[in-house]
Amino acid sequence: MDKAELIQKAKLSEQAERYDDMAAAMKAVTEQGGELSNEERNLLSVAYKNVVGAHRSSWHVISSIEQKTEVNEKKQQMAKEAFEISKTEMQPTHPIRLGLALNFSVFYYDILNSPEKACSLAKAAFDEAIAELDTLNEESYKDSTLIMQLLRGNLTLWTSENQGEEADNVEGDN
Repeated sequence: MDKAELIQKAKLSEQAERYDDMAAAMKAVTEQGGELSNEERNLLSVAYKNVVGAHRSSWHVISSIEQKTEVNEKKQQMAKEAFEISKTEMQPTHPIRLGLALNFSVFYYDILNSPEKACSLAKAAFDEAIAELDTLNEESYKDSTLIMQLLRGNLTLWTSENQGEEADNVEGDN
């Protein structure tokens, strides 16, 4: 292609927002040698600015996803450690232990998208607390039973959602 065709291709590529093609056309213009006009320099600049900008934007998205993943992993580790400490240091009916179980199960369900693990954790905490309900003292009774109701409510909701999804999958297989 001659220089005029390459410049025309670059202009059309710009209008179509195909900046990689625009950059390739302008690179071919520069490889032909000679000094670039103001218009040609502007086309070259616009092409590479947009190519680099798109790549930078993509990199930011990927970087953000990686950071979010790292943060979620740290949150999970910290929540797990706190919950493990509460299991060794507190009664199953203690409001803090129940609250940690509630929060950790919600974290598994909502953030990590792991409903089975969330249900397992919530059910274990609820069942352990029910087994020792008679050991509750008066001052923590109200808090503990409220959190237990929240655990039970989440379990009911989550299991019904999972059963609904399983039914949808079975119907979809037919």
